[in-house]
Amino acid sequence: MKKVIVLLSGGMDSVTALYHAIKHHEVVGAVSFNYGSKHNHKEIPFAKYHCEKHDIPHQVINMDFVAELFNSSLLKGGEDIPEGHYADEVMKKTVVPFRNGIMLSITCGYAESIGAEGIVIAAHSGDHAIYPDCRNDFMQAMGAAMRAGTYEGIELMSPFVDIDKTEIAKIGHSLGVDFAQTWSCYKGGDTHCGVCGTCYERKEAFELAGINDPTTYS
Repeated sequence: MKKVIVLLSGGMDSVTALYHAIKHHEVVGAVSFNYGSKHNHKEIPFAKYHCEKHDIPHQVINMDFVAELFNSSLLKGGEDIPEGHYADEVMKKTVVPFRNGIMLSITCGYAESIGAEGIVIAAHSGDHAIYPDCRNDFMQAMGAAMRAGTYEGIELMSPFVDIDKTEIAKIGHSLGVDFAQTWSCYKGGDTHCGVCGTCYERKEAFELAGINDPTTYS
């Protein structure tokens, strides 16, 4: 058992990672990043909800420079969020360059500052085709950099990197995650749009897992 910090967006993957970490480690904090995405304002309140439920310190770190300097349809001011399946080539437009690398670097510094020994991230195999900084080779390289660059040898933990969102749904369900209190849709409207890549993936995960989908889709 290690003292860990969880990267917590408020989506179903990261919330499940939080509950998984609570079961297997001592969670000493969770970090959310407000980087100017179209759906940050929908996700972060759910991250806060689950941290308050488990009395876990929650930090929200603002990264305004990402929306100002980076190019991605996921960001405010970017192109419209593409519609279609998550595996479609067009979904590459939603990549925020090196997002996980930046977030993990900041979280690593914070982890060492508060005496944490590890960082948990919810990257999974369904992300691999689209996001380079979710792939296992990246996680191994970033983990090596974190260990080498900290006195305490901070460990990067990616427990879901070899499984898909369907398995994550099953794990979350077994841990009692209320998936109604999570957000996936990249468009960030009043309800999940149901037609963007993350909505398709969310619907498929519940269906294939045989779990009731509590989400309202517009």
